[in-house]
Amino acid sequence: MLARIFSLIAVSGLIGSASLSSGADVKFTQIYPNLEFSRPLALVIPPDGSNRRMLVEQTGLIRVLPADEAASKTEVFADFTNHMSVEKDFEEGLLGLAFHPKFSDNGKFYVYYSAQGPKRSVLSEFRVGADGKADLSTERIFMKIQQPEWNHNSGNIQFGPKDGYLYISVGDGGLRDGVHLLAQRLQAWNGKVLRIDVDSKSPGREYGIPEDNPFLDNPIASPEIYALGLRNPWGSYIDPKTGLFWLADVGQDFYEEINLIERGGNYGWNYREATHEFAGRAQLMQTLKRKDKGVEAMEFIDPIHEYPRSEGISITGGFVYHGSIEALKNHYLYGDWGTGRIWALEYDSAAGKVSENVPLRTPEQVAEGMVKPTGFYPDENGEAIVIDWQGKLYRITE
Repeated sequence: MLARIFSLIAVSGLIGSASLSSGADVKFTQIYPNLEFSRPLALVIPPDGSNRRMLVEQTGLIRVLPADEAASKTEVFADFTNHMSVEKDFEEGLLGLAFHPKFSDNGKFYVYYSAQGPKRSVLSEFRVGADGKADLSTERIFMKIQQPEWNHNSGNIQFGPKDGYLYISVGDGGLRDGVHLLAQRLQAWNGKVLRIDVDSKSPGREYGIPEDNPFLDNPIASPEIYALGLRNPWGSYIDPKTGLFWLADVGQDFYEEINLIERGGNYGWNYREATHEFAGRAQLMQTLKRKDKGVEAMEFIDPIHEYPRSEGISITGGFVYHGSIEALKNHYLYGDWGTGRIWALEYDSAAGKVSENVPLRTPEQVAEGMVKPTGFYPDENGEAIVIDWQGKLYRITE
């Protein structure tokens, strides 16, 4: 379908275009060229019928992007610059935003941000004020997640389109090698996907625990855990059409991976990096003077796709495209933050395997201008917008 990419052409105002075997010409066109953004990383459309595009900047602002993509001004929906605090701004900051499914009725939204002393990630609920903007005085803190280090905070949050629960992606605690050994610990939130009910309260919590969360029968497990064994997940998306839960996980030394998250699933870190044994674990356990029960006792779910360091160093997950470009329909769009490569992946759920993985932006195009993708998001019409951490936004067009 998209099996072959022909010559790549540099076009004025574009970061590149590609001709696909299906006959479609796919190009990346900058939008909002008259606006400046500071480390943007997420774009969320609130479910209120307004079709507003909310752009999250890691440095603390949530902006309302104008409908006119040639505009030179934006409106600020929320300013968290004095609300959060960071040690190192490379991976800490304002990292996640999700609007309540009934936002148009209750005005509730949820934010994941960094705080210090002690170092932690905070998940909070806020409400909009009478002026339609965020009222930070309404904060209701749901979670304070320990973060031993400044890196691997993760922070993608989203509501399940069918169950209405809030899913939270949390990194493994940072540094390297999974040194804190948290991703496999059922007593810790780090290295996990968590799932909570924001519309109820369980004893001792500001939120409810869904009755079908997978570890409720384990008396020493954190009941919020939905899946485990993750390193630094970035790019969380539940496809409303298929129900598949896509989650990219940033690798360490050799491989990047894309997972389909299952209830109670274990994705292997730090026993494995993608489908490969993690060579550093044995040395780490020896250094820590810890006994290892061994990989033989573990059951892991393989990623559906991986790529080696020769292709990239930090995966950015995206979404399954259901827009107007026929050649891209039902393809998962994703990229690599380090190399600027971008792909379209098609997954055959009946066969349980990837049917194709097509490069939309290749190394040859890096010379035209490096892009550091931090997110791939559908706009209000389902068309793809690519977010560049360096402060630009691009639309994928035919």
